[in-house]
Amino acid sequence: MGAGMLLAALGLGLTWGAAGIPLSDLLRILASRAPGVTVEQSWPMHWERIVWDIRLPRVLLASLVGATLAFAGATYQGVLRNPLADPYLIGVAAGAGLGATLAFLLPVQFSFYALSPVPIFAFLGAMTAVTIAYRSAKIGMKVPTTTLILAGVAISSLASAVMLFLFMLAGDNLRTIFSWIMGSLNGSTWDRVYLLVPYTAVMALVVLAHGRVLNVLQLNEEQAQQVGVDVERVKMTLIVAASIGTAAAVSVSGLIGFVGLVVPHMIRMVWGPDYRVLLPLSMLYGATFLILADLIARTIISPAEIPVGVVTAFCGAPFFLLLLRRARGTYL
Repeated sequence: MGAGMLLAALGLGLTWGAAGIPLSDLLRILASRAPGVTVEQSWPMHWERIVWDIRLPRVLLASLVGATLAFAGATYQGVLRNPLADPYLIGVAAGAGLGATLAFLLPVQFSFYALSPVPIFAFLGAMTAVTIAYRSAKIGMKVPTTTLILAGVAISSLASAVMLFLFMLAGDNLRTIFSWIMGSLNGSTWDRVYLLVPYTAVMALVVLAHGRVLNVLQLNEEQAQQVGVDVERVKMTLIVAASIGTAAAVSVSGLIGFVGLVVPHMIRMVWGPDYRVLLPLSMLYGATFLILADLIARTIISPAEIPVGVVTAFCGAPFFLLLLRRARGTYL
């Protein structure tokens, strides 16, 4: 069912927009680029450019970002044994926001494929914040979960304070900075898709290999150690993998909230807490959710757009409150 919903969302994302494209013509356009397939052109040439140069990279990037954030959120919730954990809990969002703000303000401009100062600085800022939080929380050879969360909150507060100060110096750049911070997939390119794919793939392979271990960690760390799990190594491995994936996603899309918080909750309520099921389904439904959210963002006030982060907040916040009410303490 998850794969079917994702395919339906992909179809909607490619056919709906300022220029509506019939599904039959969309399939013919896609088939025309397949090796060894010959399709007689019966559609306007500009439709082909819209599909291949604008909508397809944007929809694929939305699916990758959504899958990455939801997957990372499920990973954090498992490692920290905290259902309120999300991909931004230990400083990724604030660090990325600070890095991107610096990139907008510094007189450094270059472009190499998908690489420009903004995604590079955002990625470095996110990873720096996570590293500082992790090292600050480390006590001896262990990293207590509560201490890590508190360290992440402190680092996020500090980075946010510096970012607010920089806003005062932004001048004409302030609107651009806010647009990035609220999350946007406008201007998506194939280069950004290619940039994100390896990070998402590596994160998924590393975390999926620990699905059974995450189930064991839900008991408690002492019991996990008794059955032979190297708890600290596993926690560090999973946090690093999820943080790298999140930082990469944020660097190409800005800060898009609630995907990594709400989607794993939805999966957990319907399919249960088994991480061997929860993790792959989080990727599927995270991708579907963000494709649909981006579709709303670019069509609801067409031809203008609103930041996709605004749409995910409007959808995610009420849904999350509903989940909390229905759960009645089941997860908290």
